[in-house]
Amino acid sequence: MKRAKSTIHARRNGSVLVLSLIFIVMFSALAVAMADISGLNVQVAKNQREAGRALASAHSGLEVAQYYLRNVSFPATVAPADRLQYMTGDLKTTLAAANICNICPSYNSTTETLTISNVTLNSQTSQSFTVTATYDGNYDTVNLVVTGSTPDASKQVGVKYQFATIGNPIFDFGIATKGPLNMQGNVDIDGYNENIEASVYIESATDNLALEMTGKSAIAGEVSIANGSACVAIGNSSSVFGASGNDALNHITIGADMCDFPVANPTDFEQYVDTTFAPGDATSNVTLTNVRIPANANPSFSGHAVIEGIMYIKAPNVVSFTGNAEIHGLIVAEGDADYPVEGCVLDFGGTVDSYDAATLSGDEFGELTQETGTFLLAPGFNVCFRGNFGTLNGVIAASGIEFQGNAGGTINGSVINYSEECMTLEGNTDLVFNRSGVQEVPAGFEPATTLEFICDSYYEPTS
Repeated sequence: MKRAKSTIHARRNGSVLVLSLIFIVMFSALAVAMADISGLNVQVAKNQREAGRALASAHSGLEVAQYYLRNVSFPATVAPADRLQYMTGDLKTTLAAANICNICPSYNSTTETLTISNVTLNSQTSQSFTVTATYDGNYDTVNLVVTGSTPDASKQVGVKYQFATIGNPIFDFGIATKGPLNMQGNVDIDGYNENIEASVYIESATDNLALEMTGKSAIAGEVSIANGSACVAIGNSSSVFGASGNDALNHITIGADMCDFPVANPTDFEQYVDTTFAPGDATSNVTLTNVRIPANANPSFSGHAVIEGIMYIKAPNVVSFTGNAEIHGLIVAEGDADYPVEGCVLDFGGTVDSYDAATLSGDEFGELTQETGTFLLAPGFNVCFRGNFGTLNGVIAASGIEFQGNAGGTINGSVINYSEECMTLEGNTDLVFNRSGVQEVPAGFEPATTLEFICDSYYEPTS
C-alpha cells in the first residue's frame, strides 16, 4: 500500500504585522496630511478674518476722517501748498472743541503730509487706523489714504478731494451777531419772500442771555443760538416764527452748529479813492465821489448828502449824517473787527437811500461797478440807524449795530454784527430781509475754500 505524500509549506511568520504597519503608516500619513490641511484652513480663515478686520478698520477710519473734514474751510487767500497745514490747525481746533483726545492731527512740513496716527477702534482685537493726506499740485486735489490695521494684517483705502470756493453760511441768515440780541418795542424782523429770509443766528459765547424780546417784537424766521448754555427771555406779546410764549421756544435752537463769521477786507477798496475830504470842505447838501475821509476828520453831513462810488473812512472817525443820505455805491470803513478802537462811529440820523454799485456808470467808475452785494462794510465801527429807508442794497457789517426810533425798510442782504456786545433793535423798527437771488459772495468779504469729495475716487492701493 502506497503511502500518501504530504506537502509541507514553509511558514511565513510576521506578514500580518508588516501589513498592519503599512496601514498604520498610511493612515498616519493621511492623518498628518488631514491635520496639515485643517491647520492650513484655520490659518487661511484667520488670515481672511484679520484681513476683513483690517479692511473694516480702514473703512471706519475713512468715515471718521470724512466726518471731520466735511466742515473744514479756510480763506481762499491761503496758498494751495499751505492748505494742508491750515487744515491741520482747523482739525485740531474742531477736535479740541468736541473734547476728542484720541485723534491727533499733525503736519510734517518736510514731506508736506497731514497725518493722524494710530487711532484705536477696538482694544480687544487691536484694531486701529492711520490717516495720511497729501496735496497733488498737478490736479489741485488732496489724496486721502486710510490704513486699517490688526496685529496680523493691514489694508488701505483711498479717496480724493477737490477744492471748491463757497460763500459763508452766515449769509444764509437775515441777522447774524456775535453778541446777544435785544429787541425792545414794536420791532419786526420779516422775510420779503419767505420766513427763512428772516432767520437769526446768535453766537453769544460770553453772555448766556442770548435773546431778549420785550413789547410786541417778532422774528418771522427761526433762531439759532450757538452757546449751548444760553437762555432766552421772550415776553408774552413777542413771537418767533409766529408762535408766542412757550411755543416760541420750539423755533429756537440752543447749541446750534457754530458758524465762522466772514473775514472782511476793507483795505481792498482804497484803490478806488480819487479825492480826500479836507477840513473846511462843505458838509451841507454835498455830493462826494470816491472820497476818502481821513482819520479824526469827524465830519457831520447835513441836508441832502450824496455819495457816488465809494466813501472810504479811516479809523478813528465819527461820521454823522444828520439829514438824508443817498448812497450810489457803498460805504467802507477801515477798521479791524478783532481789534476795534474807541471813537469809530457811523451815525445815520435821517432817511437813507441806497443803490447798488452795479447801477454806477461803467465808463466813469470802472471795476467798482463789480463790487456788488454790500452796502456798508465797517468792521471795528459802531453803526446806528435812526431814520427809515426804502431799500438798502447789500450787506451791512459792523462791530456794533443799532436800529432805533422809526428805522426800518428792506435790506437786500444780511446784517452782520462782529461785536460781542449786545445788538439792539428798539422803537418801531421794521426790517424786511430780501435775500432771493443772492449767489455770489458780497464785495469785501473773503470767500471760503472747502474740500469737496470726488464721489468716484474710491480705490484700494496695491501693496
